[in-house]
Amino acid sequence: MARNFTFPKDDYLLIGVVAKAHGMRGEVKIFPYSGDPASIAGYKELTLVDTNGTLTPSLAIIKSRDQGKVAIVQLATVENRNLSEELEGMGVLLAKEDLPKIGEDEFYWHQLQGKEVIDQKGKTIGKVASLFSNGAQDIMVVQAGKNEILIPVLKDIIVEETETKVVVQPPPGLLNINDQA
Repeated sequence: MARNFTFPKDDYLLIGVVAKAHGMRGEVKIFPYSGDPASIAGYKELTLVDTNGTLTPSLAIIKSRDQGKVAIVQLATVENRNLSEELEGMGVLLAKEDLPKIGEDEFYWHQLQGKEVIDQKGKTIGKVASLFSNGAQDIMVVQAGKNEILIPVLKDIIVEETETKVVVQPPPGLLNINDQA
């Protein structure tokens, strides 16, 4: 589960955590929250944050390779095991401006989080608390009071998105699938 780190959320995304030092040359194992360790290699630099909210300067990625569920990364200025051990447990941040460009019909999960979800008649359903992938499609977890509603992120269901809202046209029964009779 993702740890709570304090950082400027308008500027950065928390993409993982430094799991531990690796080897003697300063490499670290990064556990990516996306589940895709190969994605780390696509970034030029990362910023780390400690549990007090202190950010490191941007650290260039010298090399990265994946090993199972982690990426083994060599960061600039981290030249030995002692330095890499000091990074263990730190959050891994990516500057939002460094995100790869996406297509017109694509989105990043963070762009939906926190938005109000309404139906086509304007009735509030809840707020997007988080997203996950079930392997077939992305799923929005919508917090509706004490309940969570899982809404697939499909063109047939999400009919509009604005800066603050997601308008959905759910199939019959989706919103009350967990209602007690």
